[in-house]
Amino acid sequence: MNNNALRTGLIVIAAALVIALYASVFTVGQMQQALVLQFGRVRAVLNQTGEDRPGLYFKVPFIENVIIFDKRVLDLDLPVQALLTADRQNLEVDAFARYRIIDPLRFYQAVGNIALANQRLASFTNSSLRNVLARSTRDAIVKTDRTRLMNEIQEDVNRQAKALGVQIVDLRMTRVDLPAQNSTAVYERMKTERKREAADIRANGEQIAATIRARADRDVTVILAEANQKSEQLRGQGDADRNRILAEAFSKDPDFFAFYRSMQAYENGLKGSDTRLVISPNSDFFRYFNDPQGRQPLAGAARGTGDPGNTTGSTTGAAR
Repeated sequence: MNNNALRTGLIVIAAALVIALYASVFTVGQMQQALVLQFGRVRAVLNQTGEDRPGLYFKVPFIENVIIFDKRVLDLDLPVQALLTADRQNLEVDAFARYRIIDPLRFYQAVGNIALANQRLASFTNSSLRNVLARSTRDAIVKTDRTRLMNEIQEDVNRQAKALGVQIVDLRMTRVDLPAQNSTAVYERMKTERKREAADIRANGEQIAATIRARADRDVTVILAEANQKSEQLRGQGDADRNRILAEAFSKDPDFFAFYRSMQAYENGLKGSDTRLVISPNSDFFRYFNDPQGRQPLAGAARGTGDPGNTTGSTTGAAR
């Protein structure tokens, strides 16, 4: 009975020792820093500087407690806020900050936790954004002086953040835009300007096209006139050569030339199946009908019996 009680007592004592040992040991990581508190009073700050190293540490169980803070760079995302610039322009600014806890004791005394620290830092940053950007124009914020303005805001926020035991390592404005209603008006104005530029370019193109078209029409007229002139010259030269050749042929054999021209006249004048000619059969047109040699008939033979009706009949028959 005594042995069982002794065994139970030893087990209880061993469990208490294990619990006490577990409660008295804690670790501080490479990316952590710690505060050791004894009844709410800070007894030690661990891994804040190079003197302390991360590793295994001991504390008095149930009397001392440990608060761990992150030693890495922490994020602070700020909500989009509307600002008024020096030239009375409304802007929507979206920014972010990166900070690090450099004094865990002051951080614990000022805010105590990350959530409250983010609220205080957001308030500092928004206030600094409003104060600095209110003294600058829209062009300076958007284009010409943006880097200097961000550095000025970061310095101002850092001065206020020292009271919290933190340091702002980076602060940037990710987006600076006009409000939605202003953006719509700007886009409409840009659209109108582009349409006007397009209309000007189109009008200039039409003017250039009309000039080119008029020049082409003028060139066509000049080319046609020169071609007609040249064709008339060639046609005149051809007619002259033809007349010269005909004259030479006529001078060589006048009778054959007269016969040939008469045959051409018969061919052109007696086309068709019902050609009628009201002329005298004794005319020079029928000289080769009356005589193959083309000699003119005698006056008496041409008149025949002297009957006018008979003469008309002969003319009709010859024409047929």
